[in-house]
Amino acid sequence: MADVRRSDEGPARRWSWTDPALRSAVIQVSLALILIWMAWSFFANAQANLARQGIASGFGFLENSAGFGITQTLIPYSESMSYGRAFLVGLLNTLLVAVIGIILATIIGFFMGVARLSQNVVIKALASAYVEITRNLPPLFQILFWYLAVLSTMPGPRQSWRFGAQPALGVLGDWSNAIGLAGLGDWFKGLSAGMAAPGVFLSNRGLVVPRPLFEPDFNIVLAVFAVSVVAVFLIARWANKRREATGQQFPTFWVGLAVIVLPALVVSLALGSPVSFEFPELKGFNFVGGIRVIPEFVALVLALSIYTAGFIAEIVRAGILAVSKGQTEAAHSLGLRTGPTLRLVIIPQAMRVIVPPLTSQYLNLTKNSTLGVAVGYPDLFAIFAGTTLNQTGQAIEIIAITMAVYLIISLITSALMGWFNKRVALVER
Repeated sequence: MADVRRSDEGPARRWSWTDPALRSAVIQVSLALILIWMAWSFFANAQANLARQGIASGFGFLENSAGFGITQTLIPYSESMSYGRAFLVGLLNTLLVAVIGIILATIIGFFMGVARLSQNVVIKALASAYVEITRNLPPLFQILFWYLAVLSTMPGPRQSWRFGAQPALGVLGDWSNAIGLAGLGDWFKGLSAGMAAPGVFLSNRGLVVPRPLFEPDFNIVLAVFAVSVVAVFLIARWANKRREATGQQFPTFWVGLAVIVLPALVVSLALGSPVSFEFPELKGFNFVGGIRVIPEFVALVLALSIYTAGFIAEIVRAGILAVSKGQTEAAHSLGLRTGPTLRLVIIPQAMRVIVPPLTSQYLNLTKNSTLGVAVGYPDLFAIFAGTTLNQTGQAIEIIAITMAVYLIISLITSALMGWFNKRVALVER
């Protein structure tokens, strides 16, 4: 009998345009080739235009001297330094606005969000008015309002508002001596005597405050402070485990505050005050010494914080309303008042709803900081994508670097908020 063998393989596959797999592959490859051709055309066209105008390409311009001053610098900078140094100054100024703005917007937003749910009619109405006004006014308008209508109308340096801490320090010195703390009293008295003039000035030139000068022994105080922070972290973990096991509350905040402040204060007194202050003085038409906070920075931070806080308030309100009312009733039945109920029961459960949209508001605040160019705030966009671009003409490189920086900041912010969201998410059993 003949051996009949059947192959497991089917008939050879015949490619046809009606085959979805073939059609999809051809379309995707074609689109990829078109995108590559367009990118190459843009690049070649840009190179030709730059060569025609005599503009060199590359990042070598970052080593050239910038030749312009910057009104606010967190690191040493002068006009003779490079464009790369100016880029770092602008980046730090942008991060400063973003960090302070996020902190202020979060505090104001949480407060207003809770106030919108208050049983007090006046508080609820004021919070609602705040949210509706701030959310519906453009951020650029709010920046210009704070800068032109508020800060620019303040008196000049000679008629500036003055806030001195000398009387308060003198009272603290007398009080310390009265209770037997002679060393602490002498320290306060000495500090008060060194303040021949008020230490804080507010004018249309900005806010001027004393500059702290740190002695070498201050490193010891920093080391003690770091150890105290670690100790507070361990105390907080122990207090949480104790509360879960026994249900008893521990005054973590007050104990932690004492652990952080008292050791550092004792070491500072023992070392003879390793911190001194350089107080600003009015000479001519401006102040000399101290730290000057420019009005452009104040206007930008206030406007962005107040504007973003309106959106955060609505996010907080929605998160609280997402928690079942039975949770509040159960907490009240256990004897908890409204404050502890919010802090211990409602807010922890609402955070899983609050955090995801909160991330978007943080990103918006960071990107909206570029609006500071309208009032002359020297952030990354104004310094690098503005002055540096105008002087060098390196448009492609500068715009690419600026885009990459804002993208990296956004990705880092999203990653941190994603990590925090996992920490506050409820664990289902």
